[in-house]
Amino acid sequence: MMDSIPRLESEAIGVNKNLLQRFRKWMSSQATSLLFEKGWLFYIVGFLLGRAIILSVVSPFAVAFLATIWFIHKDKAPKVMLAVLAGSLSFSLVHGVFITLAMIVFIFLAALFKHAKKQQVYIPLFVFLSTLGPRLFVYSATGQLSSYEWMLIVVEGVLGAVLVLIFMQSIPLLSPNRYKPSLKNEEIVCMIILLASILTGTIGWEFYDASVEQILSRYFVLILAFVGGAAIGSTVGVVAGLILSLANVANLYQMSLLAFSGLLGGLLKEGNKIGVSLGLLVGTFLVGIYVDVGTIVPSLIETSVAILFFILTPASWFKKLSRYIPGTEEHTNEQEQYLQKVRNVTAKRVEQFSDVFEALSKSFISSEEFKEEDIQDRRETDYFLSQVTEKTCQTCFMKDRCWEQQFDKTYSLMENLKDDLAEGNEPSHKSIREFENHCVKSKRVIDVMKEEISSFEANKKLKKQVFESKRFVADQLQGVSEVMEDFANEILKERQHHEKQEMQIIHTLKNMGIDLEKLDIYQLDKGNIDIEMTLSFYDYHGEGAKIIAPVLSDILNEMVIVKQEEVSPFPNGYCYLAFGSAKEYVIDTGIANAAKGGGLISGDSYTTIELGAGKYAMAISDGMGNGQRASEESKETLRLLQQILQTGIPEKVAIKSINSILALRTTDEMFATLDLAVINMHNAFVRFLKIGSTPSFIKRGEEMIKVEASNLPMGIIQEFDVDIVGEQLKSEDILIMMSDGIFDGPKHIENTDVWLKRKIREMKTDDPQEIADLLLEEVVRTRSGAIEDDMTVVAAKIVKNTPQWASIPSYTEKAQ
Repeated sequence: MMDSIPRLESEAIGVNKNLLQRFRKWMSSQATSLLFEKGWLFYIVGFLLGRAIILSVVSPFAVAFLATIWFIHKDKAPKVMLAVLAGSLSFSLVHGVFITLAMIVFIFLAALFKHAKKQQVYIPLFVFLSTLGPRLFVYSATGQLSSYEWMLIVVEGVLGAVLVLIFMQSIPLLSPNRYKPSLKNEEIVCMIILLASILTGTIGWEFYDASVEQILSRYFVLILAFVGGAAIGSTVGVVAGLILSLANVANLYQMSLLAFSGLLGGLLKEGNKIGVSLGLLVGTFLVGIYVDVGTIVPSLIETSVAILFFILTPASWFKKLSRYIPGTEEHTNEQEQYLQKVRNVTAKRVEQFSDVFEALSKSFISSEEFKEEDIQDRRETDYFLSQVTEKTCQTCFMKDRCWEQQFDKTYSLMENLKDDLAEGNEPSHKSIREFENHCVKSKRVIDVMKEEISSFEANKKLKKQVFESKRFVADQLQGVSEVMEDFANEILKERQHHEKQEMQIIHTLKNMGIDLEKLDIYQLDKGNIDIEMTLSFYDYHGEGAKIIAPVLSDILNEMVIVKQEEVSPFPNGYCYLAFGSAKEYVIDTGIANAAKGGGLISGDSYTTIELGAGKYAMAISDGMGNGQRASEESKETLRLLQQILQTGIPEKVAIKSINSILALRTTDEMFATLDLAVINMHNAFVRFLKIGSTPSFIKRGEEMIKVEASNLPMGIIQEFDVDIVGEQLKSEDILIMMSDGIFDGPKHIENTDVWLKRKIREMKTDDPQEIADLLLEEVVRTRSGAIEDDMTVVAAKIVKNTPQWASIPSYTEKAQ
């Protein structure tokens, strides 16, 4: 019983909270409907602007506001006219007559040109004329116009035209459903001018000797200084103070008060509402002392009332307003949410394309085509024998005995004959004799089988080519699908939470005296660390690589290096550092090449490519022949290879794609060899793909390892299998790749293999560049200095990576 009482109380509190939230939502929806949908906000603004006057007689606000409403919310224009008229009459009868005449002239002009294109261009002119004409009528009724009155008429017309442009930017911002996520600086200023113009309509209203316009102006300064900071606060103060001082010249000092208070309040916004309020109080007191001590008490009363309203304003209002002010935390969060949404949508679309390519890949090869080879051969044999028996056995009187009573024997004998013929041989005497003893029309059957075997072999070869083509296209589509999936995952790369490591990094850097501004840990997977930092240095001397990276290496138990750094040129500037996993192995390369006859253009081309995911590729391509044409062939092959490999498509699929392009792009005979080695720098495993190229060698101390594979040069045939040869390299291994000009170059050498191995083994140096130069020189020497063919040597030394800076133990708190 006692336990149920707290539960009932908590349930009652929950019900009350839900009722309160519903009531607030209902009140908010009702207020929104009343102010915006029914237009009461525009009517109130129209009433106040109808009263607004500056320089004692100038009133450009009312007609400008009516013109804006007529252009944007034409359905609300009649009621706004009544509200403006009511406001003007509440000020004075003469003012009411002027506003009435001005509105009538504007409506007449707007109706006259309602079908004109680009009305927003003509509306400021209509306002100018609508203000100018009635004002001339009012002034002329009292006598001849003075030069001062002429100047006021022109000023009033120009201000009305300018205010139309300002109100046209401001009125749409009042909509609760505005789409734009933030306000531009120009829009903020336009809104401030609109608010200050509205406040002008409250001049003359007092509450216990406190001016309403001063209370509201200071209230708005407090709000915008609290939300937008010193820049926005001071801007509001200057604009509002200027317009209010134009309305009442005695209030000229208010511009200084509001501007200074907005600046001071914005600077103290870190103190929340108390700090901003204190800024207004200080500003009011200082300006009051400077202007007139007798005005301090009324001014402090106005400030106190504004502060009271400010403190009573709900925090939710500030959050909603902050979303539209650039630089605020709420605006930043809003932008991040928007960007996150865009990233999610983009990644989702890329994933959908990836799924489409994967589905296309699967559709190219059905499950039937993946059956085992013996099942496929059996089906082909059945089809071939059915073609033969249709032309021979169907009309034979012994058909029932052969195919019903002795089916297995008949099938076996004919299959043996087919196998012999398929290999291009004549059937053996034994097979023929056995078949003649079994079949009464054996000669006829054998002749038909010989006729059909060529069609059978052609069909079989064609089916195989079609299957290989479909499988190749399927591999390409699957490769594209995988690349797009990886891209989608990269788009969705999120800042992961690694609280333990994050706190350890922050604590260690702090104790080392390094000023860390921002730390983002994206990934801590082994071999794929991704960390970004923003730090402040008075004078940067490579602390990222010398201190921070070794500290991270100790914390994460993995070698970490600086991948990217952007250093500020100014003292105490912000420096951006990106850290990642160091590679387990590094590669040092050396290249030597020579053109045929010592020419300038070689038919051999070579490249070294730093691929993603810790891979390093080396390639040599030899165009058929020599000279410009061969150079173009080899360079084009390597250009295609580099572009395709850098997309992330597997090497085997990339090479098949290049071969298809070279084979199909022209009818000319353009062939090229390709020798590709892809080294994984995390484990030193190398994959060789050799297309018509010469063997490669791996020097491991005194041991020499030969690597070779057999394929025709690229572009000769459209379909071929790529042989991939893999080798596990070790630290200090030297990989040597060469073109046929080196391998077949030595003269009077019977066994080039043995000669090359001996020459490489006898070299006393382990520098890759020296090895490449010496090997090229040795081959040229055997030719007595003549270069009979294009020659290229690429040597690479694989070395275990040793960090430049040793890891630094991270700071750990001693137990108390």
